[in-house]
Amino acid sequence: MNPAKPGETRRSPWIVGVSGASGTPYAAAVLRALLAAGESVDLVVSRASRLTLLDETKIAFRDAHWRDDLREWLSRGADGKPDTFSVDLDGVRYWAAGDLAAGPSSGSYPSKGMLIVPASTASVAGVALGLSKDLLQRAASVTLKEGRPLVVAVRETPLNGQTLRHLVTLDDAGATVLPASPAFYAGATHIQDLVDFVAGRVLDAAGVPHTLYRRWKGELGGGTRADD
Repeated sequence: MNPAKPGETRRSPWIVGVSGASGTPYAAAVLRALLAAGESVDLVVSRASRLTLLDETKIAFRDAHWRDDLREWLSRGADGKPDTFSVDLDGVRYWAAGDLAAGPSSGSYPSKGMLIVPASTASVAGVALGLSKDLLQRAASVTLKEGRPLVVAVRETPLNGQTLRHLVTLDDAGATVLPASPAFYAGATHIQDLVDFVAGRVLDAAGVPHTLYRRWKGELGGGTRADD
């Protein structure tokens, strides 16, 4: 964990849950943008997501060395190139996924809401059914019961009927269901642009300002690079 310094009042954080779905660059982009916006972050990395992170980035995320591993992860671009971004982790507090006594497990713990990026079908089912099998699921259930924003960036295709019903359940409960679907009208020329578009839409749903992608202005061709 990363407690506040003596005499320092930590602002209410956004809880970011990273599940085992493919799409760890989406989570990295969201985390960087939250920190760049001056937001505090409570991070929960599921056990399954560590396998995905290892497969997609070759980074082994370890509880005892989370700060070093997180810095290495967030500094990489979506293409895997190291040292692409500079990151300051002072605003991050880390909670182990198996710690069901962690702060975010209680409704009395202050938070602005929760973003699950990416959201696997397993995490979607767990939250929709109220299973609370780990801290990620428990924190999401708490977020819903407290009426706080919950954004679920589901990353799976195709979606079967069971998962669709779970997503409808989450929508009915007040969550924002946000498929990780990149768009091309913003003039993407690099994989990072596509990743940043999805991350930006997640932050839009949370009401966090950012400059991750070009917004539609009602003009055809408005997203092309020639407009710079």
